[in-house]
Amino acid sequence: MNESRSRFSKKISGRTQGNGMFKWFMLFVYIVLCSYVFTGWFRWRKWMGIPHWKIVSIGIAFLLLLLASSIFLGKFLPQSEIQLKILQFGNYWIGFLIYVIFFILVCDLIWLLRSLLAFKWFWMGEPLIRTKTGVILLAVFVLGGSFLSTLYGAVHAKKIKTSFHDITINKQVDDLKEMKVVLIADLHLGYSVGSKDMQKMVDRINKQDPDLVVLAGDIFDNEYEALDDPKHLSETLHQIQSKYGTYAVYGNHDVKETLVAGFSIGASKKALRDPRMDEFMEKAGITVLEDESELIDQKFYLVGRLDGEKNGRGTSKRKSIEELTADLDQTKPLFVMNHEPDELKEYDKAGVDVLFSGHTHAGQFFPLTIVQPFAWKNYWGVKQIGDMYSIVTSGVGVYGPNIRVGTDSEIMVVTVHFK
Repeated sequence: MNESRSRFSKKISGRTQGNGMFKWFMLFVYIVLCSYVFTGWFRWRKWMGIPHWKIVSIGIAFLLLLLASSIFLGKFLPQSEIQLKILQFGNYWIGFLIYVIFFILVCDLIWLLRSLLAFKWFWMGEPLIRTKTGVILLAVFVLGGSFLSTLYGAVHAKKIKTSFHDITINKQVDDLKEMKVVLIADLHLGYSVGSKDMQKMVDRINKQDPDLVVLAGDIFDNEYEALDDPKHLSETLHQIQSKYGTYAVYGNHDVKETLVAGFSIGASKKALRDPRMDEFMEKAGITVLEDESELIDQKFYLVGRLDGEKNGRGTSKRKSIEELTADLDQTKPLFVMNHEPDELKEYDKAGVDVLFSGHTHAGQFFPLTIVQPFAWKNYWGVKQIGDMYSIVTSGVGVYGPNIRVGTDSEIMVVTVHFK
């Protein structure tokens, strides 16, 4: 046991040293962004013609510093209800900060365009931006827009919807004409997602009376200690009912890494999984497939892949999809779970019928929702690639900011027809 712990400590130590520069770089970026927000006060004060009162500027700087430090403060406190609340607040704060930066950038771009193109807001009789009314409207736009976006996103993230999809596979399965599969992913159990959320999810799943439930990774949000009640959570997930059972793969967040404001600081492919995660899944009655295949009820295959980014084994190696499917009977339906919806053409070539994935969160919140369609061939929904269907869910939980704007938390019900 001591030797095992020693090896584990060495791996953690090496990973920490390797990611040291990355952590300092992210801290530098965070300081720059907070400074950009703070300079917004000076620009606004200048435009308003408000005298430079040092006490006011110091007060605003202190408030911003207090808010900005909330994402770190909880890490130095012992585990308690106060620590939990501070860490949860940090997840909301980072979402609010993102929107403040976004709205300030919009205002700066408007100002820049006005300067370059000499825009005139003719309905005001003079450039609106130069008036005190215009400057006040800018402040309302930035702070009001940021607050309302964060508030809406926080409330909306807790609403789990059910989406329905139908696909047809050109294979026959004895007496089975169709099968109802529920796809879930990205639970991110931790500071932002807990027991109440999981009970809502389980109730929605059972309401569908599914034949099979597949969980496509990111069950945990890195820090196992962040679970509000591990025993109750595992018991809740054990309530999922289906004909053939519940199967899962792990994702890139199902490894032990430090979280700051919901973001994992580590970036190592050799990150290790907390052993308690495996114990949790076993108690929850969920079968985890790690580069493994299973012939279920002699009717169809289900293959689960190790995550290509962080597989939790201290290595970046995993079997190719060709290796995993080479010895399988291709006359039977072949379903695959892989956390990330990548290498879609390779899955089609390997004879896969359906690939179930998550990871993208469909962007989770605007403006990241604009980027995701360019980052993935299928960032959300159902897309046919050759003879294969790629099915990607936006996920149940959240990563980073505890908000959803422009996307939904969902369980995805896929009815697979055979012919």
